[in-house]
Amino acid sequence: MPAYMIFTREGPVTDQAAMDAYSGMNRSHAGRFVADYGLKPLTVYGALETLEGEGPEGIVILEFPDADKARAWYNSPEYQQSALLRQKGAPYRALLVEGL
Repeated sequence: MPAYMIFTREGPVTDQAAMDAYSGMNRSHAGRFVADYGLKPLTVYGALETLEGEGPEGIVILEFPDADKARAWYNSPEYQQSALLRQKGAPYRALLVEGL
């Protein structure tokens, strides 16, 4: 069953250099992430309209073949190294949800 990793940016970017480094690092690993974990970006900071409640600053939704692949990607040394930059650059929330 597919699984989705959802990242919501909960506030403004506080360290643009860290965010730029995070983006660059992920681009350099993108092919490997797709091949090894089946990662498929569904939305990366697309147009956002909040219909209820307080909305985030931005949303990223990544699809994986299953929750185990999503966890393996998230916990991989390559992603965890770049995640530190993301966490330094802005406040985020990360969620893993299984699909139907």
